Amino acid sequence: MKPPCEIVVWYVIPAIRSELAKELLNLGMKQKDVSELMDITQPAVSQYITDKRGSGIKLDERVRGMIHEFARKLSEGEATKADLISTTCKICNNVEVDDVLEQLNIDKSHLGDDCQSCLGSKVN
Repeated sequence: MKPPCEIVVWYVIPAIRSELAKELLNLGMKQKDVSELMDITQPAVSQYITDKRGSGIKLDERVRGMIHEFARKLSEGEATKADLISTTCKICNNVEVDDVLEQLNIDKSHLGDDCQSCLGSKVN
């Protein structure tokens, strides 16, 4: 079984980035501007918006709402590139562990009590 930190790196963060890139583009930003803002390459943005990256899990409506609100703040200048890491962490901590594990067909009984910090919400 993959440790939770690996699940976050391979599935959760890419899903958040994908949703954020798509929303920024929907708000009128160009791929080049999105890549500079998110500190990723323009080809990475292209892969996020075409679901070649970040499509391994579906984020719930509440988390997508957080991402959309953050994208709006970025596009309107209420948030900056400096807010990217802290806000991504806040969003990541709101992703439901049980939902992610279920989507990946991972038995949560393999996770010990000490192995939950990378997936912010508690495993039930």
